[in-house]
Amino acid sequence: MNNNHDKTIGKVGKYRFAAEPFHCDCTHRLFMGHLGNHLLNAADFHSKDRGFGMDYLNPRNMTWVLSRLAIEMNDMPPQYSDFDVETWVESAMRYFTNRNFRIAAPDGKTYGYGKSIWALIDTDNRQPQDILAIKDGEIKQWIECQKECPIERGSRVKMGDNARLTRTIDTYYNDIDVNGHVNSIKYIEHVLDLFPIEIYNDYILKRLDIAYVAESRFGDQLSFWIEDAEQQTEQTKEYSIRITKGEKDAQNSVEVCRCRLCFVKR
Repeated sequence: MNNNHDKTIGKVGKYRFAAEPFHCDCTHRLFMGHLGNHLLNAADFHSKDRGFGMDYLNPRNMTWVLSRLAIEMNDMPPQYSDFDVETWVESAMRYFTNRNFRIAAPDGKTYGYGKSIWALIDTDNRQPQDILAIKDGEIKQWIECQKECPIERGSRVKMGDNARLTRTIDTYYNDIDVNGHVNSIKYIEHVLDLFPIEIYNDYILKRLDIAYVAESRFGDQLSFWIEDAEQQTEQTKEYSIRITKGEKDAQNSVEVCRCRLCFVKR
């Protein structure tokens, strides 16, 4: 990563990263999980540079938590290439803010876009905090609602009764982030590990939607339930995944998040 990110203060932040070889998969393109981390880093840089980042919030017992994330890609940055992440706040309400992303090559080629929803919470009681009360609503001066982000918003992942329990894992040190709970991107990485490597050789992960429902912590046991889309084709494969913690019985466990994946043939 290039730490000399753009310090020009505007509504849109632009930050350069690199697709380092050990951050790329068997197709020699960036892992989706590493892309997700770069999006979150860009969000942190953007908010920090404008006065409402973690460095300001944490001493006041507040932090940002990711509520929803949608990423839609035409292609992934190839190994050894640089790429830019643009990010901006599309809207801010009392308890949630909408943040968008554009992922592009230095020559301007667009790899894809992202949409996210964030909440502000108290780090002690984990309750929502009033975003517009921070610095008398100063975040509103950074809202950019004219810049295009031409992908659909993340929608609720609907699942029926046909989901099958596919894997159960324990959570460990490397799953836990600075907020003391399982890192948002770790859920994505664990979900992507549910599928055989052949699907990544033959298909592109076109779209990922994830909605976070509850927190999980060190030592929690996570269960992964998969449901295939009703109409799978050779060209497109879609799956919905529910992650629960606690008992392996869906009736007695706590839902942590839901995710939907759409793969398209290369």
